[in-house]
Amino acid sequence: MIRFALITAVGLMAACTAQEVSRAAPRALAPAGASYGAIETRLLDNDLVAFHVKMRGARDGQDVADYAECAAAQYTLIRGFGFARHLRTKTAEVSGVWQADAIYTISPAIPAGLRTIDAEVTVENCKSNGIPTV
Repeated sequence: MIRFALITAVGLMAACTAQEVSRAAPRALAPAGASYGAIETRLLDNDLVAFHVKMRGARDGQDVADYAECAAAQYTLIRGFGFARHLRTKTAEVSGVWQADAIYTISPAIPAGLRTIDAEVTVENCKSNGIPTV
């Protein structure tokens, strides 16, 4: 019974690692004709930051969530940190304008959790895919 529990725990850890790797995969190119709006940044605590972004021409909520992640990655670098961890993103479309309200923690070292981003790598991916940053 203990052996089964240990094997199951190892299997779950392997699954988590696979999910983490897939998160780092390159994202799709920005949608053709997209118009990216202003980025509002609010420092909630020393390492907790909220981003509110808007865009027109998004294919769906994922496009505006990607825009928020690009903003978070650039902000992380501006603050002198190297990593961020995604906490949550809420998206909505209002009159053809997609909006995202996202919260990230920023840190100098890789934070615990599955939804972490390397800010330098993410900013480069954003540039390569035509998604603006801060």
